[in-house]
Amino acid sequence: MLSDVDRQHLQRALALAHQSIGLSDPNPRVGCVIVGNGWQAEGFTQAAGQAHAEVMALRAARAAGRDLRGSTVYVTLEPCAHFGRTPPCCDALVEAGVGRVVVAVGDPNPKVAGQGIARLRAAGIAVEMADDDLASASRELNIGFFSRMERGRPWVRVKIAASLDGRTALPDGRSQWITGETARTDGHAWRKRAGAVLTGIGTVLADDPRLDVRRAPTHLQPLRVVLDSALRTPPAARLIAPPGRALIVAGTAAAPRAPQLRDAGAEVLLLPPGADGRVDLVTALALLDQREVNEIHVEAGPTLHGALLEAGLADELLVYLAPRLLGPGREMATLPAAASPAGRIALRLHEASACGDDLRLRYRLRASG
Repeated sequence: MLSDVDRQHLQRALALAHQSIGLSDPNPRVGCVIVGNGWQAEGFTQAAGQAHAEVMALRAARAAGRDLRGSTVYVTLEPCAHFGRTPPCCDALVEAGVGRVVVAVGDPNPKVAGQGIARLRAAGIAVEMADDDLASASRELNIGFFSRMERGRPWVRVKIAASLDGRTALPDGRSQWITGETARTDGHAWRKRAGAVLTGIGTVLADDPRLDVRRAPTHLQPLRVVLDSALRTPPAARLIAPPGRALIVAGTAAAPRAPQLRDAGAEVLLLPPGADGRVDLVTALALLDQREVNEIHVEAGPTLHGALLEAGLADELLVYLAPRLLGPGREMATLPAAASPAGRIALRLHEASACGDDLRLRYRLRASG
């Protein structure tokens, strides 16, 4: 069991790790605190290819003239043990002569997976693991990274803004704005977490969305991905324009339309269609996994929402419920009829909180994290 002081320092490291959101992807979000005799140094993971949290904290300590020998390091993820874009962090800690390392959670990357801890211990450094709640908090912060390493696909979060009676738009398609200003700003914070924002061609044609992050400061814009089997995306669509990049995934039969969209600045990928003639969702997610996308944030219509849920590919629903009733209108997700009132898909409530006048609900699929 960790002491109260240990927990406080590790909680501070977790707070630092949150500063890597919108910065470190595809690397995990990691924070580090180093504590010596009367001093403390801090750091968090920078952009891919730049320093990790441990190295940033070491640099801060050295810049202040601190003696690192025998110090204690608190880090939210196991120090890496392989050469990737940067050298191994465990080697940097050994070289610094630290005496103890407290780790929130092990690294699921097969290139690390306990090797960082083993190398620290082999060098005579005491290593302790955090209690379950702190380990869970670090894992939750990096849920997409854990998903890719453990399951081979990104974490898929489906965002829905709806009225209290479950309508996302009027019968004529109008949907701006069901929820309030606070909820819309909060939605951009979730976009900021994502490596990709995913939508369908129906949403592009109906709403011409930008799908970028505007209401939250960020160093990175998510990749905007459109599933568009027939390449009906207009070259002037707003999501193709900067900032950020747009990827349109289409069927091979749509190849003649691709050059115009590429000239407009979009990347176009042509895939063999699925059995239903549409873009195969499993293949699309595998492509984003290969591009090291950790979290996918879905903002689409009921057809794509339903397809992801029915295929078991959605991990989480992020639902904003507005305190209003719309009556007839567009549903949250298009699904086949259920055989019983128990429904087709089982969910569990993960979090509920007020978001201005709206209610934010996060549901996890029963089989997900």
